[in-house]
Amino acid sequence: MDITKLREKFTDIYGDGEDIREYFAPGRVNLIGEHTDYNGGHVFPCALTIGTYGVARKRKDDKLHFYSANLDKDTVVEVSLSDLDYRKQYSWANYPLGVVWAFANKGYTLDQGFDMAIWGNIPNGSGLSSSASLEVLTGVILRDLYGFDGLSMTDLALIGQYSENNFNGCNCGIMDQFAVAMGKKDCAIFLDTSDLSYEYAKIALPDAKIVITNSKVKHSLVDGKYNERREECAKALSQLQEVVDIASLGELDCEAFQRYQSVITDEECRKRAKHAVAENQRTIQAVAALKDNDIAKFGELMNASHVSLRDDYKVSCEEIDILVDLAWQVDGVIGSRITGGGFGGCTVSIVKNDAVDTFMEQVGAGYQKKTGIEAEFYVVEIGDGARRTS
Repeated sequence: MDITKLREKFTDIYGDGEDIREYFAPGRVNLIGEHTDYNGGHVFPCALTIGTYGVARKRKDDKLHFYSANLDKDTVVEVSLSDLDYRKQYSWANYPLGVVWAFANKGYTLDQGFDMAIWGNIPNGSGLSSSASLEVLTGVILRDLYGFDGLSMTDLALIGQYSENNFNGCNCGIMDQFAVAMGKKDCAIFLDTSDLSYEYAKIALPDAKIVITNSKVKHSLVDGKYNERREECAKALSQLQEVVDIASLGELDCEAFQRYQSVITDEECRKRAKHAVAENQRTIQAVAALKDNDIAKFGELMNASHVSLRDDYKVSCEEIDILVDLAWQVDGVIGSRITGGGFGGCTVSIVKNDAVDTFMEQVGAGYQKKTGIEAEFYVVEIGDGARRTS
């Protein structure tokens, strides 16, 4: 499907006429800086050219209509503006509904409803931020349809995060929504999550490609251990604050952490904090390496990131570790690591151009032999952030 066919589906379901508008919000991949965004550290994500397409139109009553062309059935979820509560039976529609709820909580109340149809080509549960893509898409739609022109793209990212935290129950950081909202073609975003200061860094890889490998192991951050990891970091931070004046783990470097870590009484919490501190430093070093055109150093830091996520943060899984181990064995792989929230999903690898086909062949065959699962590969391009397209 494409946006033209989605618009046709929209008119089939809701009827033609009035002011029908089209939108797009990308998925994202994080090159390095995982589980640092809620710990006051740095992240380095980029927006992709795959994402979520939306078609929308205001209604004259108070009804909200949500339709997904990714589902087999032509089911429309209907909600009233007077009843913006989370309901399990709404399923995926809780994500756009949560944004409407968050807008209202922030003082941006809708005076009439809307019809909405979406289609996405981000694999669900892949860790490429399909939920953040849908949230920011909805924010762009609401700002545009209802004239909330005072809201910036950063505001829309924060509203998307607020809705996911407080409506859908995943205590995520800001990275995913920020990358989706603020993406820029051929650039990654070096974001300091402590104050949302950022800069765009050109991703110039003339001799290499970014390859995403989907393990086909779906993750659910709401049902998984994501919130538990955040709580463990909060416990570690609280104990560190008894001996050092910091507001977040991101304020420590590795030397300072070594000095104070003994005050963290729980060994698992200490490991989580160790990762958060070290990963932040790796991200800073990786961006510096990129600016120096030291891609080999960038790859080494990606590899170290995976080891830390596997051993200290414990958000990997057997299938992901198999993919990364297989990638490390291929000549021409500069770096490879798990990406996203973890517990399944995807790996991200930087692979030399002349090794991409070999990489997909060897990793694919090895993974299927060891797991019985057929991996999917995406050689990705970096695109712009969420926007109205017509």
